[in-house]
Amino acid sequence: MDIETLLRGHPDWLGHLESGGGAAIAFPEDLADELVRLAVPHEDIGAVLATLPEPGGPLWWLAERCVRSLVSAMGSLDAPPPPFPDLPELGPYFFVHVFVAALPYTREYHRERGVPAEVSRATLADLGRNMAVHRKRHGTGGLNTPRWFMRHARGILYELGRLQFERTRMGGRTGEGVRAAGLATGPGDLALGVHIPDFKGPITPAACEASFERAREFFPRHFPEERFPVATCHSWLLDDQLAGYLPAGSNIVAFQRRFHLLHRTDTSDVLTFVFGSEAAATELPRRTRLERAIADHLATGGSWYGRAGWLRL
Repeated sequence: MDIETLLRGHPDWLGHLESGGGAAIAFPEDLADELVRLAVPHEDIGAVLATLPEPGGPLWWLAERCVRSLVSAMGSLDAPPPPFPDLPELGPYFFVHVFVAALPYTREYHRERGVPAEVSRATLADLGRNMAVHRKRHGTGGLNTPRWFMRHARGILYELGRLQFERTRMGGRTGEGVRAAGLATGPGDLALGVHIPDFKGPITPAACEASFERAREFFPRHFPEERFPVATCHSWLLDDQLAGYLPAGSNIVAFQRRFHLLHRTDTSDVLTFVFGSEAAATELPRRTRLERAIADHLATGGSWYGRAGWLRL
């Protein structure tokens, strides 16, 4: 594999990588145990270890610069690095190696901010969980959407119980919707983005409320210079069509009711999140009430959408 030729297909990213040197990287001697702590699926651990980049080789050069890209923007909301592209030619575990190599820098930032060790552990274990998501969706080893974990590695996103919260800024439509409700905040202002990770059980009202309460305490304590008056969410879970299929007391409907709903997006990744892959509506399993609702709606010609929402913090 010619790394240089591959990277030329991503000129902006290559220019970013070449704009500075690489960060010093090393892999821990207890790497297998580290992978277990990161919740990496057991069936992937051997392959991750066997495909480590060799010091001085082209993948090592690239890994050093990917880690430097993360470190140079640690904690910053206003100067994010370009997202990691999906490059299967690098192998299914290359970006897993990058994020593991960046762990000392991420953990040091957490310590500087006073982030409790248990929050740091839970947040970084999302690496292994997204490897499990990849296997669920594709049936093979790998890391689902490498750019997603950049938020964790840069100290932008934190897991607080059932939900994850991302330090972010509101986009145009969401910010205008919040401002129209009478709040003194709007596009470009700070907000906490709410994410609902897979493989963490049901989103019960009690679990979600506990997460929001932790967020109300966590961010003023560890990021006192930032003010987050609202939380926003963009998810298929906020598609209010679901309320027509699910019981009024369902966890999803209760989650929707927390938010003031705004615009919807024309596409939804509901099939990927619920079933693991896309398929024809007539071929979808109908094992649960949610699966039946999604499949039946599609079978009658309906469409599912993503939806934006916000709530006061």
